[in-house]
Amino acid sequence: GKFVEHGGFDWEGIQHAIKRNEKKGRFVAGGSTITQQLAKNLFLSPSRSFWRKAEEAVITLMIEALWDKERILEVYMNVIEWGNGVFGAEAAARYYYGISAARLSPQQAAKLAAMVPSPRYYDRNRNAPGLTKRSFTILARMPSAELP
Repeated sequence: GKFVEHGGFDWEGIQHAIKRNEKKGRFVAGGSTITQQLAKNLFLSPSRSFWRKAEEAVITLMIEALWDKERILEVYMNVIEWGNGVFGAEAAARYYYGISAARLSPQQAAKLAAMVPSPRYYDRNRNAPGLTKRSFTILARMPSAELP
């Protein structure tokens, strides 16, 4: 992804999301970056409004100015939801695999990463074909992933 390179916003991703939403006639894609999601998860309500998005943008800029990418990713991984009531990578590793996050195999880590976009759905549908496909894609990309 573009996480390491962008300054908090993925303008191409936002434009793509706008086009998808217009095509479908409803909200189907957000285009938010990890930093934007972190701003929302830490400080804002999940409501969708122009005002909330503006607040998110300001907080995103502050996070990007204060923290390096490694810290942003660390905090993000420790606050995101991985299922109903399961928050953070450590809790997810223990909930799904009964081990600490540090002991996850690459396959297990890939499956957890694949759950992130729809954690409650995948918590209920752990063998969903989309989850398996996404897990394999992530696993294949791991060796060349650019980390902060």
